[in-house]
Amino acid sequence: MTSKAPRSRSIRKHPGIAAVALAATAALLAGCGSSDDGSDPLKEDKGSSGDTVVVGSNNFAESILLADIYGEALKAKGVKVSYKPNIGSRETTYGLLKNGSITVLPEYNGSLLSYLDPKAEQKTAEAVNAAVKTKLDSKLTLLESSPAEDKDSVSVNAATAKKYNLTAESTLADLKDAAPELVIGGSPEFQTRQQGLLGLKSVYGLEFKSFKALDAGGPLTQAALTKNTVQAADIFTTDPTITKEKFVVLKDPENLFGFANVTPLVYKSGLSQEGVDALNAVSAKLDTKTLLDLDSQVQLDNKDPLDVAKTWLKSAGLL
Repeated sequence: MTSKAPRSRSIRKHPGIAAVALAATAALLAGCGSSDDGSDPLKEDKGSSGDTVVVGSNNFAESILLADIYGEALKAKGVKVSYKPNIGSRETTYGLLKNGSITVLPEYNGSLLSYLDPKAEQKTAEAVNAAVKTKLDSKLTLLESSPAEDKDSVSVNAATAKKYNLTAESTLADLKDAAPELVIGGSPEFQTRQQGLLGLKSVYGLEFKSFKALDAGGPLTQAALTKNTVQAADIFTTDPTITKEKFVVLKDPENLFGFANVTPLVYKSGLSQEGVDALNAVSAKLDTKTLLDLDSQVQLDNKDPLDVAKTWLKSAGLL
């Protein structure tokens, strides 16, 4: 992995979300969500042909929720939509997009670029999107990115935030004086990656008391931060544990952790301009705080992702 390559969503690093995704999928298959169309998500049926837009999702809870959000926004414009939820990894979904079996997939721009070109630098979100478009299959295009990002962050627990006067407006640079007193946790790789301790030191001047090897933003890391075994940790920015445990996510103005803006990837000939406009309108109103709240409703409150999607779209004036 290069220093500016965000963690790939093709192999999801949220261990806890896998179970949630399975539960969400089971609920969908039971008929509680829009994504139950009774079909095999891997069946290559050229679903984009004709007037139906096929919205796919990868195999984790947030992707399923985002698919419902984008899909229902299309329906609100009179577009006929079917769903292929919980398909699997990017290796699978990218192929299905290329052959037109699915029309729309919620993607993460930096992660997609890392998949298409692992050595690509990522300096701005705009540059990332431009680079993605040069690497995409000619039948595909990337629409406008949302401000919402699901990416690595250094987050502190509530007690640490209170002790050092850290708020949601604080940046990683604000941690410099406190860092020598703090234990930071993350995956074993976090200790030796530029997008980890090396970058935190070289970019922000942070030197921690010690490092505790845990998992990649999963239950071990979440529990250690909650119990104050570590005071800071690598947590994904839309992880519902942030809401539940009142963690404070420190801003990353130097973009050490790259970019992971939610961005629709589409099969060009399968989506009308009206459909493109509808998806771009959604992205314009979806930010990280909103996505964290919506994820929390699904993953903590066990709400149907379709209901959550519709409620938010109505509140945003998109439904």
